[in-house]
Amino acid sequence: KNVFTRLAQFHHAADAAESLRHARTFVHGKIRNQRTLLMRNHAAPSAAAIGRLKYAADAALEAASAGELLGIEGSAALVYFENFSGMIKLGENAPPDEALPADQEPAPAPVAATPVPGRRDAPGQQFFTFDFTRRNRRPPRDAVNSLLSLGYSLLARDCTVAAHAVGFDPYVGFYHQPRFGRPALALDLMEEFRPLIADSVAITLINNRVISPGDLVRAGDAVNLSQEGRKRFFTAYEQRLSTTIVHPVFDYQVSYRRAIELQARLLA
Repeated sequence: KNVFTRLAQFHHAADAAESLRHARTFVHGKIRNQRTLLMRNHAAPSAAAIGRLKYAADAALEAASAGELLGIEGSAALVYFENFSGMIKLGENAPPDEALPADQEPAPAPVAATPVPGRRDAPGQQFFTFDFTRRNRRPPRDAVNSLLSLGYSLLARDCTVAAHAVGFDPYVGFYHQPRFGRPALALDLMEEFRPLIADSVAITLINNRVISPGDLVRAGDAVNLSQEGRKRFFTAYEQRLSTTIVHPVFDYQVSYRRAIELQARLLA
């Protein structure tokens, strides 16, 4: 009901300097959290990659234009996703398979983003590997990208809800440019939560073998989760949103869901 929040939002969105001021902090937070996720989850994080991400995070706060900021974010994303596969722990780092009776054939080894030619376990079903080389989308063309895209879609929805709850117009952003049907402000808000929530969920599902190659199907050029796979993904996503952290500003325990709303309120 607070129309003055939206009036201020529209005023800042129409001012290039104000928009850039907000956009710098969104990108800075995103890169910092990407760096932290790599440091905590990568088997052997590259010192050069960690250093480049730190430099990019600092540079984002000094970007002189939206175009320069976009370049900084793109360079950081390239470094991050080049090292993303190091956070996927299969083989010796994964939980051992349950013992099978001697007369029972073992299940196929987990293998998921690239289909193996000529192998199918059911009509329309292919075996995939959780190999990851680069980010792709619209549509996601491998298993890991499929999980990331689904996570980002859910996160955008939750950031849109948070923007509405605070009184913002979620379609008017500061970093993301207006486009028909695009919740630009929600995409702004979700930037720093991408590694913390969506990326973390995807990595956890793979490493804990909650999602297996059998949960993936190919539809044209896209790789999607099956119905059962989506159910497990949604459960893990909601569990992640319910995870509590100590809020860096207020210094008390909040869930990630509450943190998203608080971030929108801080912006307001």
